[in-house]
Order: sequence, then structure tokens, then C-alpha cells
Amino acid sequence: MPRYALRIEYDGGPFAGWQRQAGQPSVQAALEAALARLDPARPAVTGAGRTDAGVHATAQVAHCDLSRAWDPFRLAEALNWHLRPAPVAVLAAAPVAPDFHARFSATGRCYLYRILARRAPATLARGQVWRVAGPLDAAAMRRAAAGLTGRHDFTTFRSAQCQAQSPVRTLDEIGIEEVAVPHGREYRFRLAARSFLHNQVRSIVGTLERVGAGAWTPQDVARALAARDRAACGPVAPPEGLCLTGVSYAADPFGAG
Repeated sequence: MPRYALRIEYDGGPFAGWQRQAGQPSVQAALEAALARLDPARPAVTGAGRTDAGVHATAQVAHCDLSRAWDPFRLAEALNWHLRPAPVAVLAAAPVAPDFHARFSATGRCYLYRILARRAPATLARGQVWRVAGPLDAAAMRRAAAGLTGRHDFTTFRSAQCQAQSPVRTLDEIGIEEVAVPHGREYRFRLAARSFLHNQVRSIVGTLERVGAGAWTPQDVARALAARDRAACGPVAPPEGLCLTGVSYAADPFGAG
């Protein structure tokens, strides 16, 4: 059975997350329903990252095994036709080797988290950002973030329901960009690692927001990390500001484009 990789974009707002769940809408179920319209074998879809309810993606990657070969362009077009009106789009499809695995073959993942700081509610960015009322101290957040990069035990910054065998992860990058927007500022957090723990990104961003607001110091964040205790974590940032923006592989299944 030929295997295909899919690059997928979605608005996570209407979904209970990526993963298929009984009685709940999910991105995985929407894709599998579309595939069932094309293939009588009703192929399953495996994703690179199990994004939570309300979390978005611009570059999720998944794979599936089909009963027959498809032209990649026609496969993407057909899936998009059957996905309507769900806010899910297949940006590209590509044939891959039988041993390609969207999750286990991945060598890195990138996330973007957006905080909008202004008094007025978000309108055009509604459901895509976490709005806070006041400006944040980006320099202080960068100082705190520097202590979180590298290889650490991230017990403090993972969900109590996390099923990973080890809390140790290597966080390659936390970049924080401050951008002027109408009547406010936007703070864009870019985090990169080979893999993340459950709720790790939102736990880190929620804690760094406390530093930016002046409620915590960078030293408080360092102590929280060292505590290896979930109770030492700051608040978990809401899901709507988070987006999976990239999954990398030793060889890009979609080519340079």
C-alpha cells in the first residue's frame, strides 16, 4: 500500500484536539472521514503532534496508507473538497517510503505562541491570540527564557497527565519578538525542540507572561525549573494563542517547496 505524507493547516477552535475522540470533533477524525470518501479501506491518519483542544497548526504533518497510488496534487485537491466546511486544509501531499512515520521520523518541532497586549478586545485575531490588558517587559522575559533553553528536567512545565516516560527534554530555542500593533503590542514566542512534553509550551509561556507583567522575576523561573514540581509552575497559557508551525525531518518529504 503506498504511503503518503500530508502537510496540514487547521483552526483548532472547533475541535477537541488533533486526536480522534469518541463523541468529540477532532482534526484526525475530519481527515479520516475525508479519506474514507476516496478509499474504501477507510485509512487511518497518524500525525506528528497531538495538538490540544483549541490549538492551531500551519504545518502539521501526517501520514496515511492508501489502497492505490494517487497523483499528490489530485490527492490534496480531493481531500480539500471533502473536508469542506471544516477549517482544515491539506496544503501538500507527497509519496514517502513505507518506513516514514510522521511522528517518530520527525527530528524537530516548532511552535509559535502569540500574546496581544492591549485594552481593546481582539477582533481580527480573535481565537488566534491570548489577549492581556497591559504591556509586557520583553527583556525580562528573554532573560527568564534563557535559563530554560538546553537540556533540563521539565517536570515543572508539563501536565500532570503527561504520558512521556521521561520529563527530560532539550529546548533548542525560545525566541521572543515584540511587535507594534494598532493600540498595543504583540509578543511572539517561538519555541523549537525535537519533541515537547504535554502542555510544555503553554506552561512556559504562561510563566514567562508573569515575568513580563512584573509578578515574577527571572530568578523565580529558575527556581521553578529547579523545583521539578508541577505546583511551582506559573499559570498555563490558554490554547488559542498556540500554533504548530513546523515539523522537520532528515529529508523533507515535500521537497524544498
